[in-house]
Amino acid sequence: MGAGKSTVGKLLAKKLGRRFLDADHVIEERCGVKIPVIFEMEGEDGFRKREAQAIQEITAQTDLVLATGGGAIILPENRQCLSERGTVIYLHANPIELWHRTKGGEGRPLLKNGDARRILESLYAIRDPLYREIADHVIETGKPSVNQLVNTLIMQLELST
Repeated sequence: MGAGKSTVGKLLAKKLGRRFLDADHVIEERCGVKIPVIFEMEGEDGFRKREAQAIQEITAQTDLVLATGGGAIILPENRQCLSERGTVIYLHANPIELWHRTKGGEGRPLLKNGDARRILESLYAIRDPLYREIADHVIETGKPSVNQLVNTLIMQLELST
């Protein structure tokens, strides 16, 4: 949440000559409503079920770059699909950076009720180990520009093949 997955993913896909998909956008298109509305109507559990189905279907495709929502990593079936069917890149940012990037919380249902900074710290404590468990590459997103991040990613991907 706020690490830059969509921004970095789009540019990475372009440079690699692949399609880019954002799992949240796929879900919104299928449902005809924005993610916050899904959370409001079905709760987080309902959204996570939709997300798992989308990830299952998307990861069956090839030659694409996929950006998942930050919480996709929570479900074991998502971790399995992602790690078995592709190269997992973890765009790492610490909770303070994420808090600065997500101020306002618009479109981020998990941040709208309570102290956003504490919520992000709590989510980070749960999610960071899960991302590290399946990540093929961990990229720090703090200082570099998007272009620098993508160029670093491409170099790492080339070295690992």
